Amino acid sequence: MRAMVVRAPGEAEALQLEDVPLPTLRDNDVRIRVEACGVCFHDVVTRNGVLRRGVRMPLIPGHEVSGIVESVGPRVRAFKPGDRVCTTQRRYICGFCRFCRSSRETSCETREFLGDADLNGGYAEYVSVSDDNVAHVPPGVDLAQAAIVSCAVGTELNAIRDVAQVRPGERVLISGAGGGLGVHGLQLARGAGARVFAVTTSPSKADSLRQWGAHEVVVCGRGEDFSAQIKELTNGEGVDVVIDNVGSVLFEPTRRSLAMGGRWIFVGQLTGDFVRLNPAQLFLRDITIRSVISTSRNQLQDALALVQQGMVKPVITGELPLEEAAQAHRLMEGGQALGRMLLRPGLRAAA
Repeated sequence: MRAMVVRAPGEAEALQLEDVPLPTLRDNDVRIRVEACGVCFHDVVTRNGVLRRGVRMPLIPGHEVSGIVESVGPRVRAFKPGDRVCTTQRRYICGFCRFCRSSRETSCETREFLGDADLNGGYAEYVSVSDDNVAHVPPGVDLAQAAIVSCAVGTELNAIRDVAQVRPGERVLISGAGGGLGVHGLQLARGAGARVFAVTTSPSKADSLRQWGAHEVVVCGRGEDFSAQIKELTNGEGVDVVIDNVGSVLFEPTRRSLAMGGRWIFVGQLTGDFVRLNPAQLFLRDITIRSVISTSRNQLQDALALVQQGMVKPVITGELPLEEAAQAHRLMEGGQALGRMLLRPGLRAAA
């Protein structure tokens, strides 16, 4: 099969088109003919070496997959060839640990993140994923849209609904609001009844962010302190919840933007930078910090239902052939893409 392979950390050119064997089909696996794969910043930090934990090269990146079931392992009962499916971000979970048995499989200690190791990821014509990490795509949901539901929608659903437990009338700040996570976080926070503040480095995205749910848009330079603007917009109080899709680059302005008793939910970390922290700056303001790893299958199914009902719309800014993955990464790193970009193995590059 054709696949984009990374053999050593590097710039976007590290992604090279190769012919590789079909991924192994284990007893509980579902082999999927890939219709579309979302391009996430996680793929960028895997490719460039910033992310190291769990990464084994050579690898095929990509963890946001939709497609058609091609074949199944002998122990698979819920899926059959021809089914329309999409995946969570994982290739494997154990299924029997205390996390897996309580719908918290995102914390399974033996989980394998899809696309972080070996030649089995979504930037390919086929991918194999254990059946615990696959969901049926409901009628009326396009496979291209379904590709990005697990990560771009499901992770934000996890953060906003299940971890932050956002309530109507609360003030919610979404950082990295123009990215794939952020623009769907805007929709979900608005749907939860919150007053939504979008933070972005891209002036050109401001109008679009308002259309996707932001009540207020704050444009700032990379790493710039935006907290004074947030305080002004909230009568000096700050926001109740931050959905942090950026991480350490915005650590200080984010901390200063939180109200008394604020909840700070970490979702993304775009660089390898560390931060310095005086704990008193948090506990004297009763600030809670939590994190979100990815999306459970239950959360994926909930997110698919929201898309089916029209309550959330997947935002796709463009589609590229598989062999143009490097260009997709350049656009991501340049902050030029609103929402998600897709790689489509069925498309062919222009001659």
